[in-house]
Amino acid sequence: MSSMNENIYLKKVKRRAGAQWNTSEYPFCIPVIAGFTELEFTKSVTYIVGDNGSGKSTLLEAIAMLFGMNPEGGSKNFNFHTVETHSSLSDSLRAARASLNYNDTFFFRAESFYNVNSEIERLGRDSIACYGGKSLHQLSHGEGFMALIKHRLSGRGIYIFDEPEAALSFQNQLAFLCWIKQTVAQGAQIIISTHSPVVLSYPDASIFEIEDGRLVAKQYQECNVYRNLMAFMTNREGCLNELGLLQDNEFMEKNRDKTL
Repeated sequence: MSSMNENIYLKKVKRRAGAQWNTSEYPFCIPVIAGFTELEFTKSVTYIVGDNGSGKSTLLEAIAMLFGMNPEGGSKNFNFHTVETHSSLSDSLRAARASLNYNDTFFFRAESFYNVNSEIERLGRDSIACYGGKSLHQLSHGEGFMALIKHRLSGRGIYIFDEPEAALSFQNQLAFLCWIKQTVAQGAQIIISTHSPVVLSYPDASIFEIEDGRLVAKQYQECNVYRNLMAFMTNREGCLNELGLLQDNEFMEKNRDKTL
C-alpha cells in the first residue's frame, strides 16, 4: 500500500507524447476524449460518471487495454472477441504505474458479460471452478455477477467495472459496496463507471463527472446522478407532470393542498 493507505497501482493515464488525434473521427471526436490530457488516480476507488454517450465507457475500455485486459471483458488471459468494436484510444495513451505490484486484473462490462461467460465455459472445468464451480450461463445476470466478485476477484488486483448496476438489484448493489470495502482491504484498486447513485456512494472515493466535455472532480452530492434522482424522488408527480405523463386535473388534485 502507499503511504496514504491507498492501493495505487495505476497512478495516472496520460495522452501519449506526439500522439496524433483526429478529432473528426471516433473516438477522438467525443469531447472528453478530444480534450483529454491526463487523469490522476489518488484513491483505491475511482468513479467516472456521465450521461450516455459522454465517453466514460470508451475511457474505461482504453484503461483496461493498457493493462492487457480483453476489451470485451475478462482478464489479460482472455483473448476472445466476437466483433471488433473497441476503439484505438489505448494506442494514444500511456499509463504511469506505481512501484507496487499487483497480481490480478479483470474488466467487467455489462454489455458483453454474456460473451465472457461463454469464454469461461469454453475454457472448461478449471476455469468454471474459479467462478464458483457452476456455469455462469446457468445463473441469472445478477447471480453471475455476484459469483464473479465472490469467487474470482480478490487480493492485489486492478478491477475495472463498466456499469455494474445493469446486473444488480438494489440489495445486490449494497452487497457490491460491501465487496468493494473487503477487496480494497485485501489490496485492490477499483475503477467504476456507473449511473447508479447507490453504486456511486462508496465513501472516500474519487469521483470524476464528465461535464461539458471535461472530467471534473466532484463530491457525491454534487453529481447529477445523485441530484437528479433526489429531485425525482422528492417530487415524482411534478416530474411526471412536466413530462406530460399525468393529466392536469390529476396533478392538481394530488397537489391541491400544496397550492392552498
